[in-house]
Amino acid sequence: MKKKIITIAPALAILTGLLVATTAKAVCPICTIAVIGGVGLSRWLGIDDSISGLWIGGLTVSMIMWTIDWMNRKNYRFKGRKIVITIGYYLLIVVPLFFTNIMGHPLNKIWGIDKLLLGIIVGSIFFFAGALLYPLAKNKKTGKPYFPYQKVVMPISPLIILSIIFYFLTK
Repeated sequence: MKKKIITIAPALAILTGLLVATTAKAVCPICTIAVIGGVGLSRWLGIDDSISGLWIGGLTVSMIMWTIDWMNRKNYRFKGRKIVITIGYYLLIVVPLFFTNIMGHPLNKIWGIDKLLLGIIVGSIFFFAGALLYPLAKNKKTGKPYFPYQKVVMPISPLIILSIIFYFLTK
């Protein structure tokens, strides 16, 4: 049953994203769909949890940025909303992983930290850094990207590079 849910969930998330996606200033919908696809594919192929965690962390940051951007456009403002949204998303993702025994197994650790949790932390940091670097990496004179889909490549590239690094570290 779990394998069926893991296989169906990314497809449903992509379909939902395509149906309700609107223009966003935070992280583009293509990035989010790429991250969702990466999570689903890595779990389906049985790839190490640290690598899956990288993509889950990227997806989490993407959804946080989308939510904050949506709240800004709708003028929903309250003190500490970015912190509340961030903590809320991480709780919604990490707590169910513990209760379903996907995270927290004593033999599924690297450097004393759960592989999935480590991947989520590292993936979140590097996806966020890639997204923040995009405005700085645009052409200074025109303000336009240097190549098509640069906004997609900037946050996804660190996840791809880290996936390769983690693959050889955990082998």
